[in-house]
Order: sequence, then C-alpha cells, then structure tokens
Amino acid sequence: MILIVESGATKTDWCLVAPGGRVEKRLQTPGMNLSTIAAEANASVFADAVETFADVDEVHFYAAGLLEFPTELDRIFKERFPGVRCEYASDLLAAARAACGHEAGLAAILGTGSNTCHYDGEKIVRNIHGGGFIIGDEGSAAALGRLFLTDLVKDLVPDDLVEAFSAFHEADYASIVRNVYKTPAPSRYLGSLAPFILEHRGEPYVNALVERNFRDLFERALTRYDRLPVGVVGGFGCACRAELERLGAEYGLTFSRFIPSPMEGLVDYHGV
Repeated sequence: MILIVESGATKTDWCLVAPGGRVEKRLQTPGMNLSTIAAEANASVFADAVETFADVDEVHFYAAGLLEFPTELDRIFKERFPGVRCEYASDLLAAARAACGHEAGLAAILGTGSNTCHYDGEKIVRNIHGGGFIIGDEGSAAALGRLFLTDLVKDLVPDDLVEAFSAFHEADYASIVRNVYKTPAPSRYLGSLAPFILEHRGEPYVNALVERNFRDLFERALTRYDRLPVGVVGGFGCACRAELERLGAEYGLTFSRFIPSPMEGLVDYHGV
C-alpha cells in the first residue's frame, strides 16, 4: 500500500492507495508548515493521524516548508510501519507532479501561500522562492489578506467595505495586530480573509486589489521562467481562474490546468 501525504499551511490531505491506483482511505488534518509551525505541534498531529493507517509499504510525504530532513516525522513513520520506504519532498514538487504529470511545464501553488517552479517532467529545474507570507507569497490568499489589512489599518478601505467586514471579523486595530503577530499560524488567518474579499468582486477597490496581487505574481515570478504552460494548484487559484487567465494573457501566459488540491493528481502519478 502507498500512503500519500500532502500538507500545506491550512490543511493536510492523507490518502492510502492500493496497487493499481484504487483509493482505500482518505483523511484530512490541520496544515503542517514545517518552517513556521513548532515541530512539537506538527509531531502531535502527525502521530495521531499515522495511527489510523495500516499495511503501508511506501510513503510519499509532501509538505510546505520542508527545508531539511524531517527527523521526528521520519521516526514516527518508521515506528508505525517497520521497513517502510519514505520519500520526503516539497509541496512544490507535489504541485508539479499533480499539475504536469510527466510533462514539462510551470507549476504554481496558489492557496493560502504561493510558490512557483519550472518542472522538466521529472524534477524541478528552477524555483523562484515563494518567501512566505511576510516577504513573498505573491498571488496567494494570504498575500491578498495582507494587502487588505495593510489598507484597513491605514484607513484606505472604502467605508462600506469596512462596515461589511466589521460585521463578521474583528476589525479594530488591536485585534488585527494580535491576529497577525500573536497567533500560531498568521498566514492561515490572513488567508481566511480572502473569501470575504472575493465576495465583493465588482467593487473597483476589490478588483484593483485582486489585480495587484496577481500582477505581483506574474512580474516577480512567472514571467521570469521559460514561457511554458502554467498548471495551477490550490483552491484560491481555482476561485480566481477568470482573473488569472485574463491578466495572464497580457503577459503572454497560458494555463494548462486548474486543480483545487494536488492529491488527485498525485494518486494518478504514484498509483500507476
């Protein structure tokens, strides 16, 4: 049996696949960004989830923030599944495999966070680093939320939109600062604001904000690669497909695929 684990900042998808690609079991747990969330918190969630699976021979683990070998997570896997073979890779390789399969292309993760790469059909050959929600993540839900809050605390958001936002979210300055700087997963908080913002498409302010977010993505990342079709992975990117295709055409970009989650593509990739 093959266990595929794909973790982003917001959620982790687990899928147990039998020979031939038949899906045996699925599970979803909180996200585990390995570079921004404490290792102890990751390991606790991880250990509980692993206990729900059995008869695993092979693991493919993809995660946001995988900058070094995940020693503690590897220990948990190998104690639970003696003799298991494990592959650890970035969520970006997961996106590339899911969106492009064995074909060359550009892959773009557009969810809570963002990242992009040039994939040659087997491996990532170039990556312009995403940078995370503080110094990057252009085109992501968190970046859109950050742009909105930056305007909100400077009194640059139209009054009617501030009123609508205040009805469902903490909009006072102290609450915004607390949520951004003192919560365990601030990128998740910033990304959670994107649905509200997108609900107000059609308002000139919101249209300009969404456009600014994606122009940053195109100009700072995607147009700096070879001009290959772009496969987009992530719920936020799928929700903004029309804007991406319209603005992308201005930059000479074409899109090959939009998929909300990489898991289906990964099942196809690993389950053959």
